Amino acid sequence: MKITCNRQKLNEAVLNIQRAVSTKSSVPALEGILLKAGQNEISMCGYDLELGMTTKIESEVTESGSIILNAKLLGDIVRRLPGETVDLFTDEKNITAIKSGPSDFSIVGIPAEEYPELPSITGETSIKIANSILKSMIRQTIFAVSESDAKPVHTGTLFELSKNKIKLISVDGYRLAIREEPVKCSEEISFVVPGKTLTEVMKLLSDDEAETEIQIGRRHILFQIGKYCVVSRLLEGEFLDYKAAIPNSSSTELIVSTRNFIDSVERVSLIITDRLKSPVRCLFENGEIKLSCTTSIGRASDQISAEISGDNVEMGFNNRYLLDALRNSEGDEVKIQLNGALSPMKILPREGNSFLFLVLPVRLKSEA
Repeated sequence: MKITCNRQKLNEAVLNIQRAVSTKSSVPALEGILLKAGQNEISMCGYDLELGMTTKIESEVTESGSIILNAKLLGDIVRRLPGETVDLFTDEKNITAIKSGPSDFSIVGIPAEEYPELPSITGETSIKIANSILKSMIRQTIFAVSESDAKPVHTGTLFELSKNKIKLISVDGYRLAIREEPVKCSEEISFVVPGKTLTEVMKLLSDDEAETEIQIGRRHILFQIGKYCVVSRLLEGEFLDYKAAIPNSSSTELIVSTRNFIDSVERVSLIITDRLKSPVRCLFENGEIKLSCTTSIGRASDQISAEISGDNVEMGFNNRYLLDALRNSEGDEVKIQLNGALSPMKILPREGNSFLFLVLPVRLKSEA
């Protein structure tokens, strides 16, 4: 293999592909990036047996071929090369020379035959969605994905496709996030995509109106994002019946400035630390939200105005969970629905139903 390519393009591709590579594996090939030189381009692949990523960059190919190079070492070298172009040459003993300007490296590669094959998607359903919409949908639901392996299916986000609608649902036992958008789809299907996969997909998505194609197979999913292709296994298991978790009625409803509520929660959270945890106490009454918090280092209180209708109610919340939901709300104002002190807080847009967040309250101890 003998190629010459642009250093900046190579660096960007290696940085992205590296994220799908195993950092520690008993199979050395899985710690590497597979490089294949073809006609006027070089294709690159990273795969950790759960998530795979491929891309192609333009290249001047003098001699075609393929090699596996350690991802971390390759990334470190390419990032620091001084020249604008990079020459890569691999001999029959898998020794790869990397040259750029006055810099010259020689590293040991692994034969390409040792690289596992990426899964192929069979019996697929396919949809297209604008990059900017998919990015915001993932961003507004990924925060509620479970970090615990107690129920592996909840470490992913449920995708529900129905006639002309796509819905993403994440849940972790303390909160729930739902986001929906119109999309052209001919059939009804649901599947769970791992949170790790969605984090990587979100990093590749731009904020433009270009479209991502999603192909769904029986056990795998493929995202085609520009020149990048991301393949991932799907999670199996029984996902929470989220519709049953959403309260149907509310005894208190309020409209509040999203920014003001976030700022107020952040202020009273200043006395909460990783060691000193305490719920933020929220009293909703008489057109005001009164917030307070007490830990062993002190007490904080604050209040903001809001349009409140219905019963007065006092509730406690984990400050991080409440802030995550508010920060991922779109719009200057949000509508909040409450149904007593022990029912989840429901956060919605002021108009419409593009998103829905639930945050479970924390039982408050009565203050002396």
